Amino acid sequence: ARCHVAVLRHIVASDLPEHCDVASRIDLVAFLGIVKRVYFVDLRPPRYPLRGVRSVRGDLLRLPFARDSIQSLSCLHVAEHVGLGRYGDAIDPLGTRKAMAELSRVLAPGGSLYFSLPIGRPRLCFNAHRIHSAVQILEGFTALDLVEYSGVDDKGVFHDNLAIHDLDDCRYGCGCFLFTKRDSPS
Repeated sequence: ARCHVAVLRHIVASDLPEHCDVASRIDLVAFLGIVKRVYFVDLRPPRYPLRGVRSVRGDLLRLPFARDSIQSLSCLHVAEHVGLGRYGDAIDPLGTRKAMAELSRVLAPGGSLYFSLPIGRPRLCFNAHRIHSAVQILEGFTALDLVEYSGVDDKGVFHDNLAIHDLDDCRYGCGCFLFTKRDSPS
């Protein structure tokens, strides 16, 4: 939840009137809908209306957006589950990597991506989630620049402005990344 609050602060402070979220917690999306127009994509969209939120059924591996089209995008505690079959998806050992590629594809040049997932000693906790190192996340977003890395350690303490290896020894930390997409070369 601490990473969610940090992301919420960033998104609310931006001057953009709209934001797109992919499958993050519904309470975060509902809060954002109070201050921004929100486009929410999820395998199981809510059946009830949320103020300021347009919900659609969608798959993180095939987002319903054109390349380079989203200025403000979040995907919080979702990508670590992709490809594990937990939510009826196909088994795919590269699920998280493919999810990162799809998020990168739709993010507009100069746009912001807010991304979080478990961080620590890399491993698979089948069929719950994957835990990645922060370096693996950087390797998955090669077209993006890291703006900020924050996170929660094993003791539940939130840290701003971490060095990339600060949570490497965690058993189950939380990494919260803010990326921007580089402009395409002319």
